[in-house]
Amino acid sequence: MSLDLDVVASTFGLILPVELPDKTFVAALILSSRYRPLPVWLGVAAAFFVQTLVAVTAGHFATLLPRWVLLTVTLLIFTAGAIILVRTASGAAEAERSQEQEYADKAAVTRTGWRAAGASFVVLFAAEWGDLSQLLTIGQVARTHEPVSVFVGAWTALLLISGLAVFVGRILLRYLRLAVLHYVGAAVCTLFAVLTLVELIRG
Repeated sequence: MSLDLDVVASTFGLILPVELPDKTFVAALILSSRYRPLPVWLGVAAAFFVQTLVAVTAGHFATLLPRWVLLTVTLLIFTAGAIILVRTASGAAEAERSQEQEYADKAAVTRTGWRAAGASFVVLFAAEWGDLSQLLTIGQVARTHEPVSVFVGAWTALLLISGLAVFVGRILLRYLRLAVLHYVGAAVCTLFAVLTLVELIRG
């Protein structure tokens, strides 16, 4: 099955700003401060692979619904994403500090090699179910009917975010304002909601 590069790019552009200020970044950052960065990244990447695959599969099955139902649900997902990001923007810094402590407690035991990768997989795998990026991935598959392209775009974005967190996370947090990232993510979700609404109106 061929890739639609436009869908890959649009999915990447949707997931990246939404996940960058999310707990995903914080979790990967804390894990990399406890274990060696490369095993952490491999474990996190594997967790994201499974979760993205599940989200894409759910989105694919959702395409069996009537198109107007599908687009309406997709519109609600994108709209809810924008609202959630705006509402959580003001408390983003405090939430980040709280999440740091939470994940620090989970990674209290020192591990190396594949054990570190396995621990990172378990932490991210448990933390990300029902996450906003999963819902947006489902919505994107439902909107585009391109599950493979959406998978590539979403997983690539998650790999980049976790890589940034693991290898240069502390540096980024010195310069990035989490509240601003929330607003950027909300703007992207709003754009996708508008595009979905246009499709819905056009029938």
